[in-house]
Amino acid sequence: MSLREDVRVIFERDPAATNLLEVLLTYPGLHALLLHRVAHYLYRRGVPVVPRLISHLNRFLTGIEIHPGARIGRRFFIDHGMGVVIGETSEIGDDVTLYQGVTLGGTGKERGKRHPTLGNRVMVGVGAKILGAVTIGDDAKIGAGAVVLSDVPPRSTAVGVPAKVVAYREPDGSNRRVENLPDPELEMIASLRRRVEELEARTQRLEELLREMGGYPHNGGSAPPCDDRQPSTPVNLGPTPGEDT
Repeated sequence: MSLREDVRVIFERDPAATNLLEVLLTYPGLHALLLHRVAHYLYRRGVPVVPRLISHLNRFLTGIEIHPGARIGRRFFIDHGMGVVIGETSEIGDDVTLYQGVTLGGTGKERGKRHPTLGNRVMVGVGAKILGAVTIGDDAKIGAGAVVLSDVPPRSTAVGVPAKVVAYREPDGSNRRVENLPDPELEMIASLRRRVEELEARTQRLEELLREMGGYPHNGGSAPPCDDRQPSTPVNLGPTPGEDT
């Protein structure tokens, strides 16, 4: 782990990075990582209070909160970074990328391992929450806004609340979808189309029944004209039941 390596990663993953001075002075993700290394070094050696003070200063300066106990691998990159929280027992592999608003948090007050473990080359999207002692496999991607409460397999993509795996990436780089995301507008259109087809079928059946009963002339399928006038000649419907004939 070196400053040169940290800077090179920023140029590789952020197209907005234009020059070395800008990266060194204006990238809070880099500042947060450097301060965390100092805090983590003191934390591992049992120094009281000071590591937490450095972590607190880190949050004040960068908007990124990293507990001194968190273990972070090489070439770690936090893009933008505001609102990122990394808990005490979090473990992060190499070449991991986090975006703003990501939380690696716990789900209760239990002690021991209670924060996530991220494998190598994991990408966590904006605002995603990974909660509890879950494991995110190598090369996995977590979609923006997802809430992860269970393990995510390697080379997979998880999205939603709670997060579900929707795709796998094969070793050759191709994607294999395992679940279709909901599309409310498409579902509504399909429902309306089915309803129209049902109504057309019922109308056609009613027309056929009218023709069979002789009440619907065969005039090319058009409905008979509407005539609300009363017939001039009364229609003899026969004797009323109970009348004397």
